[in-house]
Amino acid sequence: MLLEYLPQTAFIFMLIFARFGTLFMLLPAFSERNIAVRIRLTVALMFTLMMYPIVSTHYGTVPANLIGVLVAMGKEIVIAMLIGLSIRLVTSALQIGATTIAFQMGLSFAMGPDSATGGQSVTLGRFMSTVAVTLIFVTDLHYVMIVAMHDSYTLFPVNQGLPVGDMAEFAVQTVAGAFVVGTKIAAPFIVYGLVFYFGLGLLSRLMPQLQVFFIAMPANITIGLILFMMLLITIMTWYMGHLEEVLGRFVAS
Repeated sequence: MLLEYLPQTAFIFMLIFARFGTLFMLLPAFSERNIAVRIRLTVALMFTLMMYPIVSTHYGTVPANLIGVLVAMGKEIVIAMLIGLSIRLVTSALQIGATTIAFQMGLSFAMGPDSATGGQSVTLGRFMSTVAVTLIFVTDLHYVMIVAMHDSYTLFPVNQGLPVGDMAEFAVQTVAGAFVVGTKIAAPFIVYGLVFYFGLGLLSRLMPQLQVFFIAMPANITIGLILFMMLLITIMTWYMGHLEEVLGRFVAS
């Protein structure tokens, strides 16, 4: 009797792990490059074991052929990628804002490895990403991510086809929203940069022999850092509110 249930159990466990494992590899805070892949896989396996009694009832019987198994697994991965990449784009919005801020402050040349993307990013962006990850755990938003994982079975039922049209529309809106959020984060510094460089332009016209931009660079960095320290709490509070709003779209009400 036990041998009859083993294929069904293994099939369901594999599909649940395909969805949750992909999510753990994409969601912010859980998918940081500083966390070893083995640790992330271990956490995903433990989470799958924990959620198996809760979500296993959503799945049907084992398909009769290998193609059916691969199609079912591919569907789970696509759903997880939609959720994970949509939330990941909110993190990219923070990078867009940080890069713009660094450019306005004259710190765009200060680059370093980014733990979130694995590439190079401005040092200011690395700092803001670290603050964002810290705030995710401090404000318990990681619990909202876990709820979103569970509620994904309500929003994307296993026994129904993928809403390709809605998914494409949502992807376009999310990408456009990431640029809007990044611009809003950097808006005070864009205004500051326009005023500062406009003043330097006038001064260079009045004193052509003086290397105004070279001399004013330390003042630009100093004033920019002071403005950044004054607005950091406001920026991060607004950003975390936006992240919570995006996460709320994947929580079934």
